[in-house]
This record gives sequence, C-alpha cells and structure tokens, in this order.
Amino acid sequence: MSRHHHPLRTARHGRHPSTTLTGAERGRRGRSALATLCALVIALVITITGPTIAHAAAPVRIMPLGDSITGGPGCWRAVLWDRLQRNGFTGVDFVGTLPGGGCGLNGWDGDNEGHGGFQATGIANQNQLPGWLAATHPDIVLMHLGTNDIWSNLPTSTILAAYGKLVDQMRADNPNMKILVAQIIPMTPSGCSWCPTGVSALDAAIPAWAAGKSTAQSPITVVDQFSGFDTTADTTDGVHPDDSGFQKMSDRWYPALTPLLGGTPPADSTAPSVPAGLRATVSCALVVTLNWSASTDNVGVTGYDVFRSTNNSPFTVIGTTTATTFTDTLSGLAQYEIRARDAAGNTSALTAPVSAAPPPCPPPDTQPPTTPGTPTASATSSTATTLTWTAATDNIGVAGYDVYRAPGASGGTFAQVGRPTTATFTDTGLTPATTYRYQVRARDAAANTSAFSPTLTVTTAGGGSGCTAALTLQTGWGGGYVMQPNTVTNPGTATLNGWTVTFTLPAGHVVTGSWNATVSVSGQTVTVRGIAGQNAAIPAGGSATWGFQASRPNGDTTVPTTATCATP
Repeated sequence: MSRHHHPLRTARHGRHPSTTLTGAERGRRGRSALATLCALVIALVITITGPTIAHAAAPVRIMPLGDSITGGPGCWRAVLWDRLQRNGFTGVDFVGTLPGGGCGLNGWDGDNEGHGGFQATGIANQNQLPGWLAATHPDIVLMHLGTNDIWSNLPTSTILAAYGKLVDQMRADNPNMKILVAQIIPMTPSGCSWCPTGVSALDAAIPAWAAGKSTAQSPITVVDQFSGFDTTADTTDGVHPDDSGFQKMSDRWYPALTPLLGGTPPADSTAPSVPAGLRATVSCALVVTLNWSASTDNVGVTGYDVFRSTNNSPFTVIGTTTATTFTDTLSGLAQYEIRARDAAGNTSALTAPVSAAPPPCPPPDTQPPTTPGTPTASATSSTATTLTWTAATDNIGVAGYDVYRAPGASGGTFAQVGRPTTATFTDTGLTPATTYRYQVRARDAAANTSAFSPTLTVTTAGGGSGCTAALTLQTGWGGGYVMQPNTVTNPGTATLNGWTVTFTLPAGHVVTGSWNATVSVSGQTVTVRGIAGQNAAIPAGGSATWGFQASRPNGDTTVPTTATCATP
C-alpha cells in the first residue's frame, strides 16, 4: 500500500518564530487580516455555491511495530491483513518505512516497522520512533517488542520504561493514538537459560503498566500472545514463529483490533486445526487432484481455501470447497497449500506445500483399429436381424464397434443404430418386407476409429405371412402365471424352416422361465424362436407348441393375449 501523508497533521507540527510588533504595525496587520478575511469569505461563498466534491474516508493507518518477529518475514501481518480483507475491513492501510511481502500470499500490504535485532530500549534511547511516526502518521500501533531486550537479560522495569517512552512519542505524533501492546510470545533459544523466565516476568507486568499508562483519548489494549503458544510446534528455532505460530499471532491480534475499526469482536476466536495429509496426484490429462484429511473446529469447519503457486510465483487463492478434495488443471510446475476456515472467519495455518508436476505418461495412442470383416445376417425376421462380423484388432485393444444402418438398397443416409462391445449386434424394430444396408466400424479407448466395413444388404420377411401364433393361459395366481400350450401354426402348403413369435409383456411382468423355444426379452418385448431339430421346422398345415412362466405384481390379473408370427 502507498503511504499517505495528512496535511493537517503536518501543519500541526509546524513552528513559527515569535515577533514583536508596534501599534501601527498591529493596525496595518489588523486591516490586512480583515481584507484577507473578506477575501476568504467571498472565496468560501463561491466555493460552496459551486459543484460539491465527495471525499472518500481516509483509510485507518495501522503500524506493526517490533523486531524480526514482526518484520522478517513477520507473516502474521499477511495472515491478519488477509483476514481483515475477507471480513470486510477493507479501509485499512498497514504503514511503516519497511516493505515486507512474500509469506505465500499475493497482494497484501507489507509496510511495517519490524526491525530485526532491535530492542525496545534501543529504539527508545536513540529516539528512532519519532522519525518513523513522522513518515507514516499511524492511527493504530500493534507493538510486539522486548524479545531482544530479554535476550540481553535486561530487567523488566527497564523494558517497561522504554515502553512508556515509546507510548509518549506515539501520542506526541497523534494524541488519539490507539495502542495494542503484546504480551510477547515465549522464547526458548539455546544458550539463553534466563529467556523463558524473563519473558514470563515481562508479560506478567505488562497489564498493570498498561492500566497505569492508558488514557480515554489514547487507550492501551493488552493482547495476550503468550498463552497457548508452543515454542516447539510454533517456532522454527525457539524464537521465530513458523506458519502455525504466525496464525496464532494473527488470531490474537484480530479480536483486539476489530473494535477499533468499528467492528464487533467475534464470539468465536478459535481457529480450526490445520488440514492434515495433503497430497496431490496428476493424471496424464494433467488434471491435479488434491486430497486431505478434514480439519476440526470448536464450532464447525465451513470450508477450505486452496492456494496455488505456479512456476515459483506467489501463492494465490484459486478456489474454495466444502469437501476434502479439489481438482485443478496443471500448467507448468505448481505447488498447493490448503487452510480451513469456520463461520466466524477464523482460518487455520496453511499446510506445508505439496508439489505437482506432469507424470511420466505413455505417448498418446493415435493408431486406429483394423477394419472389421464384412457383416453377415442371420435369424432375420419381419422385424429384426442379427449381424455378425470378423473382429477388428488394435495395437492396444478394441473397445467396441459402431453399427450404422441406411434405408433401401441404395441412397439414403447411414445413421448409427448400435454400439456393441463384441462382434455381433441384433437390430430390432424393423419394418417387414423392407430392405436395409449395414456398415460396421471399430473404435479403441482413445476414440480412434477404423474405416467402415463393406456394406451388407438385408431384406426383412413379410409380416405375418408365413405363420400364426396364439397364446394360452394355463394357470395364474396372485404373483404370476403359466402360459401353455402357446401355438405356432403353418397355414401354408410348404414346410416352414424357422419361425419367430413376438409379443409384449404388461408393465411390471417378468419372464422367469420358458420351454420348447428360445426366448429373449428386450424391455417388455419378448422374442420367441423355434429350436432347430425340435420344433423350428413346421410341416404344411402343422403346428408347434411352447410355453413360459412369468411373475407379475400382486393383484395384477392381466396376461399377454396377442402375438405376431414371422418366418425367415
């Protein structure tokens, strides 16, 4: 964010030398002042009768003040900025003479006064703060100072005296300064046996010091950054926070800061746990699938934010999900991080990043299958025919076939009528005594297709001209029935060599067994054929019988009553 300077505050710090005036000079000055005042009144009248100019409210200027825990990289600032923006506190400007980006988040305001290695006592004794204040003029200060003073084994009283001087300097720059002072995070560095007790002593003394120093015009709010902070889990070296430590610091600053921005402190300030087990898999189609274990929360997890860095760019949010999985399309080399959030806007720390790269995949399959053999037709009736052909081959494997049909012996347009996975297909619903043409092509799993096979021409039999069929109910009960003998009759003067009977089952009826015939069912359409060597051939004037059993819904007493018969 750019730094803004307030002209009123700059004027407030201006100084004018005193001058001794004579009475005449005072008169001339008075008349001159009166003339100037009149001119100003005229200008004011002109101004207020001219166009009205709207001015946006100035952002609230917040200075993060501290040492390396605040400045380098000080990612609690990034996490806090992100949460403020997500929850509608957009009119804020982090200020400071130092920049500070990174931290896995893109586009956040990194300005700060986090000076690595600095002591509160050193900043106070060397009067460094007034210059930083003059350059930025904050409205609110977030101060986490004292770590290096403790490391130098300075007494609590000395550190608090420095705190007091810094507060006085803040109020000299802005009498209405709002000040948040942290009870600093614990520290357990090697070689500093006094550090843990030194921090505890300082933190224990801060509330009483703050109560004595706070004023109604410039209140001091104490923020507990110590409780619940684990130097083993939440720091990289016993001093400097890791991602979980930065998250905890942000979670403590947020409820103390938001009332100063016109908000209400959240009733729930407990963040969800960090999602566990984040893993990324990449398919040969470069689809990235992220999976992780669900987070837990004292109230409830409402979702997850997914961050991505492509080719080492900053991490940015690419999506949210309520599930524990997320898919993305890979472009280049990528890393992903996940965090959980709850209804109060609390967010967990980010997971450790996982990488995603294109996997070693076989080259794409571009070789089509061979052309299937010429189809042949069998069991052709007045309404159906069965096609078979020599199977195609493929370098990887044939996935199936596309069967196309055109009307007539010539002309007409081929249209797809089937997609069998084997080298056979029965085409039903045909018109009796009608000619059709068929072509077949093979396809593989990569959608490569072969050339079409040679064309087969098929003519269906005349409808019902060679035989008749009758259905007979033998017995029925609540849940089913038996129909026999069902009769096929040859009224002609020559032997019939094959017959096909078709009929429709009522809705909900199911064929459960049959005899003396080959029976197939498609939907509610039943197709019955004679058995070669048994009853497929019917002499002139003769007949053949067959039977079947079916189930039906209880209370349903209907049975099929009509059937059609066709000869090859």
